[in-house]
Amino acid sequence: MTGARTRFYLDKQNAKWSGVCAGIADYTGMDVTLVRIGMVLLTILGGFPWTLIAYWIVAAMAPRKPLELYEQDPAQQKFWQGVRANPRRTARDVRSRFRDIDRRLADVEAYVTSSNGRLAREIEELR
Repeated sequence: MTGARTRFYLDKQNAKWSGVCAGIADYTGMDVTLVRIGMVLLTILGGFPWTLIAYWIVAAMAPRKPLELYEQDPAQQKFWQGVRANPRRTARDVRSRFRDIDRRLADVEAYVTSSNGRLAREIEELR
């Protein structure tokens, strides 16, 4: 399912016409309104026939977003947008988080296994 989450899809649920701008917004994590405004501005400011041609080609070739991907919680959706945007940075961030958790766990282990009199008293009081 990982590959399915990192692909570009037409977002028909949030579509105005064919879901291309909504799909771009979902893929990049941007606001769909900004993508639509950018598309209109690009078309008006000189990209007239080419932006529309590209839009319809993408609409014809891109797959529709699978229904199970609509049911993600917001945190999971944000994570997968980050993976799509920069997979190397995402992997680096995950490794960094694991290193931080490992370091904190080692600190807790050192604290618990040390000959800490106060900790021993607190544990005895709990019994």
